[in-house]
Amino acid sequence: MSDLNKILTENSATMSKAISHLESELTKIRAGKASPSMLDGIMVDYYGSPTLLNQVANVTILDARTISVQPWEKTMLQAIEKGIMAANIGITPQNDGTNIRLFLPPLTEERRKELVKRCNGEGENAKVSIRNIRRDTIEQIKKLQKDGLSEDECKDAEKETQDTTDKFIALVEKHLVAKEKEIMAV
Repeated sequence: MSDLNKILTENSATMSKAISHLESELTKIRAGKASPSMLDGIMVDYYGSPTLLNQVANVTILDARTISVQPWEKTMLQAIEKGIMAANIGITPQNDGTNIRLFLPPLTEERRKELVKRCNGEGENAKVSIRNIRRDTIEQIKKLQKDGLSEDECKDAEKETQDTTDKFIALVEKHLVAKEKEIMAV
């Protein structure tokens, strides 16, 4: 495989990672119904070391608006409660002595618009990442041209890079439209 093909393949793979990151960030933004993924990334203090919540407790959905967190050790209740509060996800945990329950309030119109803005911010971050990847790829192509690659091959590679960028930016838009539709549905 030539250096040019390697660069173009790497470009596409890196842009795919940006889309994967966007998807994982969008799943953390709640759309009115409870989801265990809302608690992904929340860290709790497990005997002095920060540990992911899902590694010290069982996270389940009781109904459309209730998440239950059942720690594997009863002594972890306080630490889990603190971790959820520190994560600032907009939900106050209810501790009943054995489980922690999170009751999701119904979304107001104002809160829905706020969540859509947050989604759009994540989308913009993904677009910036994709454009930065494009810039780096084009710089690598120009470097290959200085090392003896023909001008026609460079122009074709730059065009292919731009087409790939356009495709991935359209994919970001598609994800954002779907998430906005999900959030705004009452």
